[in-house]
Amino acid sequence: MNQRTAEKLTILADAAKYDVSCSSSGSKRKNTVDGLGNATGMGICHTYTQDGRCVSLLKILLTNHCIFDCAYCVSRRSNDVKRAAFTVEEVVDLTLNFYRRNYIEGLFLSSGIFKSADYTMERLVRIAKSLRTEHKFNGYIHLKAIPGASDELIHEAGLYADRLSVNLEMPSEESLKKVAPEKNYPEVYQPMNYLKESITGYREEKRSLMKTPNFAPAGQSTQMVIGASPESDKDILSLAASLYKDQELKRVYYSGYVPISDDSRLPTLSAPPLRRENRLYQADWLMRFYGFRADEIVDNSQPNLDPDLDPKLAYALRHPELFPVDVNTASYEMILRIPGVGVKSARKLIDARRFRPLRREHLRKIGVVWKRAQYFLLCSDKDFRTLNYDPQVIRQQIVFGASRSGRHATESGQLALFG
Repeated sequence: MNQRTAEKLTILADAAKYDVSCSSSGSKRKNTVDGLGNATGMGICHTYTQDGRCVSLLKILLTNHCIFDCAYCVSRRSNDVKRAAFTVEEVVDLTLNFYRRNYIEGLFLSSGIFKSADYTMERLVRIAKSLRTEHKFNGYIHLKAIPGASDELIHEAGLYADRLSVNLEMPSEESLKKVAPEKNYPEVYQPMNYLKESITGYREEKRSLMKTPNFAPAGQSTQMVIGASPESDKDILSLAASLYKDQELKRVYYSGYVPISDDSRLPTLSAPPLRRENRLYQADWLMRFYGFRADEIVDNSQPNLDPDLDPKLAYALRHPELFPVDVNTASYEMILRIPGVGVKSARKLIDARRFRPLRREHLRKIGVVWKRAQYFLLCSDKDFRTLNYDPQVIRQQIVFGASRSGRHATESGQLALFG
């Protein structure tokens, strides 16, 4: 790597760190005999596959030049930062050389907008196409789908990338117009809608024609900046739920606003709202894997997530009429709602109780987090009765116990953020 390329890498890798939507889950692209790389889902980020394996991606911007002046963005037109731009060939060479040195397993490529959406998107597509067709690279590729780019370019990107993402940025169009007046929701939703229809069409065609090419096999995702606008957690999660349902997104990412601007349109924060970001990810996990609706997690009476409790525990404390749950008779759906019980543990409980009544010792062996779950369940121990179900007492015991041990109460990995 020459000095100029190394300098570009330093600048454009640093600028890319604000885009968090870089999970590599969902792709099953396999290597060929004459190919390079195998997608299993200074510029190197760590992410997770669907089975929880950590992988490394080269995460960079094609350029941090941008024609837009979004108040929240470090690459905005008016910001006095050092600018750089890779050529198509430089990104291809970096990806191949990093892979050959076993530094990475794939590429996450975003970009500022220079000249126009089509001009930028065409270069992103050229990079992915060169890697796939000229160099037989079968590693993971994640590309940004640039709002305003033509359907033809978005379609071509889907043929070469494993995942595409279109960032909403703000949780409402009103907030987006305030901090990014040159952007609008219809222009963002246009490539989302196109990708949804194309992914569905290719999937259905593949059922009858095995040689149908892959089209964005890992689906599409988006990102929202959290804390730079006044929307509540209820607004954010309701929007996320609609994106999962209507656009069939694989992931919605939440990025706590990093205070990088003194623009009057943005709030004054001393630090990014990382705890709020974490709670939103936990709530998102509940919607995707635990069967919760957004309005069960937050509602009009409590529009924001509890910063001290994970959303599943907060739900249980708000609904004392549903607990304790008898693990020997309750449905799978209800067992999933017990704090301290994850998806795998719930399935094991259902299977195990077919052969014997479940006791406390069985639950612990299965993987139930007993310190959390004991308040919310019944089992077959004659000497065990669930503690007095007083939500305030339980809250104090759990929060106090967590603070005394020096960590926040979580479900011991049950809400791990990968997939």
